[in-house]
Amino acid sequence: MKEDGRAGRGVGAGAALPQPSAGVHDEQEDEDAIVNRISLFLSTFTLAVSAGAVLLLPFSIISNEILLSFPQNYYIQWLNGSLIHGLWNLASLFSNLCLFVLMPFAFFFLESEGFAGLKKGIRARILETLVMLILLALLILGIVWVASALIDNDAASMESLYDLWEFYLPYLYSCISLMGCLLLLLCTPVGLSRMFTVMGQLLVKPTILEDLDEQIYIITLEEEALQRRLNGLSSSVEYNITELEQELDNVKTLKTKLERRKKASAWERNLVYPAVMVLLLTETSISVLLVACNILCLLVDETAMPKGTRGPGIGNASLSAFGFVGAALEIILIFYLMVSSVVGFYSLRFFGNFIPKKDDTTMTKIIGNCVSILVLSSALPVMSRTLGLHKLHLSDTSRDSEAAKPSANGHQKAL
Repeated sequence: MKEDGRAGRGVGAGAALPQPSAGVHDEQEDEDAIVNRISLFLSTFTLAVSAGAVLLLPFSIISNEILLSFPQNYYIQWLNGSLIHGLWNLASLFSNLCLFVLMPFAFFFLESEGFAGLKKGIRARILETLVMLILLALLILGIVWVASALIDNDAASMESLYDLWEFYLPYLYSCISLMGCLLLLLCTPVGLSRMFTVMGQLLVKPTILEDLDEQIYIITLEEEALQRRLNGLSSSVEYNITELEQELDNVKTLKTKLERRKKASAWERNLVYPAVMVLLLTETSISVLLVACNILCLLVDETAMPKGTRGPGIGNASLSAFGFVGAALEIILIFYLMVSSVVGFYSLRFFGNFIPKKDDTTMTKIIGNCVSILVLSSALPVMSRTLGLHKLHLSDTSRDSEAAKPSANGHQKAL
């Protein structure tokens, strides 16, 4: 009986070790899937806001030309400066919401696990995320408060922080636009130079004095030789196998490109590629010329400065001396600058690891990409205004008069 009891205790001691069940793993996977789905939805919404901010500038230009062409048309009376101004306010609001609330929430929600001692689950992760957001907001406000006290130590400066919602939050979008504009100044020149290389990789180049059949035959022989060498090596030589596999992948990629060039039609090889290159060269030359002309105007004419000029309201005057054709050219250049800035952003060495890859992009990298695109899109109107591409004045007179009123603490608010 004692032996049976010791045996029973031994079995009991062995059975006391808990083993994770399949149900626990399934619940954890379902929870992670829900978190990833929510973060992906927030990232998609942020990307949609970025697209809206980019499209709003061409929409304003098109609306101005339509109102000039049909000033008395009853069916377009809804298209006015108040509508455009409201859309710009919504773009600013949602950009701030995505940048300061939704994207930090998505990141912290993705990294959260729930506080220790609480039941694990979605609610625990949401609670931890909200606490982290509140602590981050308090940290930023504390830094701003201390900085304001150190720079201007008076009662009015301290009281001005109470005007957070009315005065300081509208300037957050301007600060982000400033940082994005500095980033655009760095990325756009790089992107303009890289656009030719990128389009050369996407399009089929003309076959001048080239025998594609001979090149495909040679590359096929090289692929077969590498495959035979790879099959003849033993599995113990890992270093050589890795090198050969990498070389074989490069050869297969080159063979795919050659086969694509061979299958391309004559007009695609001999017409599309030169036309696209000429178009890129023309757009780049016009962009550089506009930059040079605007810099000369800023140096010579004081009223050309952004603070010294107030452009016409929507529907009052055309933005270009060439009318609708000039406005269409400005829209094309705006899109070209945006695409060039994105290409230049991913071409920089510091942001090279941000490039998304199919089936190999983490959720954290997706959030980082969405934030980067949002910052660049928020700076596009500032960049276009600096280059002289967009001179519409969308503010209302009543709103401007109210913005110049002094606040309760004596500071003038001129938004």
